Amino acid sequence: MEKIKENKAFIILGVILFILLNYLFYYFRVTFEGNTLAAFNYLFSDPQYLLYAFPLSFNAIDLFIPLFAVAFAVFVMIDKKNNKKKYKKGVEHGSAQWGSVQKDLKNMYDDKDQYNNIILSQNTKLRLDDKDAPFDARRNKNVVAIGGSGSGKTRFVLKPNLLQMNASFVVTDPKGTIVNEVGMALKNVGKYKIKIFNTINFTKSMRYNPLEYVYNEQDILKLVNTVIANTEGKGDRKGEDFWVKSERLLYQAYLSLIISKFPKEEQHLGTLVDLISYSTVKEEDEDYKNPLDFLFEELEKEDSNHFAVKQYKLYKIAAGKTAKSILISCGARLAPLNIPAFRDLISKDELSLDTLGNKGRKTALFIIVPDTDDTFNFIVAIMYSQLFNMLCTIADEKHRGSLPTHVRFLLDEFANIGTIPNFDKLIATIRSRNISATIILQTLSQLKTIYKDNADTIIGNCDTSIFLGGKERSTVKTLSEELGKETIDDSNENRTRSNNDSFGLNHSKLGRELMTTDELLRMERDTCIVQIIGKRPFKDKKYDLTKHPRYKFHSDGKKYWFDIDKYLEALKTPQNQQKRKTSNNQENQVEDVKLMLTTVNGSLEI
Repeated sequence: MEKIKENKAFIILGVILFILLNYLFYYFRVTFEGNTLAAFNYLFSDPQYLLYAFPLSFNAIDLFIPLFAVAFAVFVMIDKKNNKKKYKKGVEHGSAQWGSVQKDLKNMYDDKDQYNNIILSQNTKLRLDDKDAPFDARRNKNVVAIGGSGSGKTRFVLKPNLLQMNASFVVTDPKGTIVNEVGMALKNVGKYKIKIFNTINFTKSMRYNPLEYVYNEQDILKLVNTVIANTEGKGDRKGEDFWVKSERLLYQAYLSLIISKFPKEEQHLGTLVDLISYSTVKEEDEDYKNPLDFLFEELEKEDSNHFAVKQYKLYKIAAGKTAKSILISCGARLAPLNIPAFRDLISKDELSLDTLGNKGRKTALFIIVPDTDDTFNFIVAIMYSQLFNMLCTIADEKHRGSLPTHVRFLLDEFANIGTIPNFDKLIATIRSRNISATIILQTLSQLKTIYKDNADTIIGNCDTSIFLGGKERSTVKTLSEELGKETIDDSNENRTRSNNDSFGLNHSKLGRELMTTDELLRMERDTCIVQIIGKRPFKDKKYDLTKHPRYKFHSDGKKYWFDIDKYLEALKTPQNQQKRKTSNNQENQVEDVKLMLTTVNGSLEI
């Protein structure tokens, strides 16, 4: 019906042409007594013969009335064309509707290898390795999952994807129970290397030294930025730009000195606190020199262009009283580094973070953080910042832009891990390096509190979002707007009671949100909403963890419980230490050989 209306003018012209031709053939058939061939020969030899079939009248009435009728018809058609209205029947107020997994997700998930998928809900999933998929079926693998407390973010999103065992994982474990429940499955079924960093109980942790991954001055700047962003100075001065800048200079100078001149065993953040404690000043004596002053003087004689020397000289511009205030602020900011157990935790490195994306045996790193205290969040933020930056650099410099093994960051309770500097830029660039991030939040406002105006950029770089339920108003309002409006039919009955009883029924179209805010607030607890860029939204059941093929290896009891104490104790035995050392040396040798061969012959692959 729509096409008929759009081509009405052509249909009318066709009917008129048909009538004229019909009359013409009738005239010639009767005139030439059915001899059509003779009629055509006569017509082509003398075209004026057409005037006999359609005689023209030059009478004024015969001329002007048809001319006026034709002109009026042409005017109406032109005016209608110029003022043509655009109608979309059935979607006048919106075209939103729920998606179909079979129709809308065709080619977007791997139906041959179920483990090559990212699980989103019971029926929706995305292909992890999509190199062979059509271009229009490819998406980045960044996911944002939002759900209030008790909505099942860990059980329905995080754990199912860990059991897929299709990548190396970096997992935020807010209470330290995720590694207990899936660690055994990862270790025995997936043959994963399990690594644990615990900021709740330092004795149940492998050690992590941030300075192990500082290779140049740029890395020092990034490290200092992360420390500043996730710690507080003394009193009101924490917000004063001058004091923060002064602290930066001192941290940069001391860290550069530690990394370039101190013995390997002293290259850790604990030494930074020691240097600050040695940096005494005397307000009444501007010429007083502390041990660090003499040390930097010697370094300047050796190399006047050294980064540490330049930063220290800038810091020393401050007068004695000002310098003392700066040192007090530094001491307050770095107070956690004076705790002996924490200092031991960061004195050495046992995590080998730079191997996460290597080819071969996959790794699962569990970062256990408290969900009630943020005292040590700064060290977790440093780790994440170093991981994102370092893995991108390794991908570019050693693996032609893409890590051999996909690395998935499963960031549960993302708001509790501190601030990762430039995360809005990092999440936009990690896709090409074979890295992805799943950000798990309770509300959108949590992200905006930490990352301010950059929160929208972070969300915008996640092609997939999952809403598991919640009652925070701004979150459900935003989701309702994103889902859009659908067009619905509306009917109104009008009845007038009088001597002449009348009744009327009016039909119209209205726009209605696909789900209103109150409907989202009342959404069933076992239901979630999945949005994938370029596709209609999906309303589906949350993934049933018990239906996963590897759920039998998940620990809901003692049988497959991963004992952190026993695992870490086993790693400390001389036999395992020697085995790990030999294995690491072999891996490094293989990587060196590959790099050498690639340098000699860029086309050679091993």
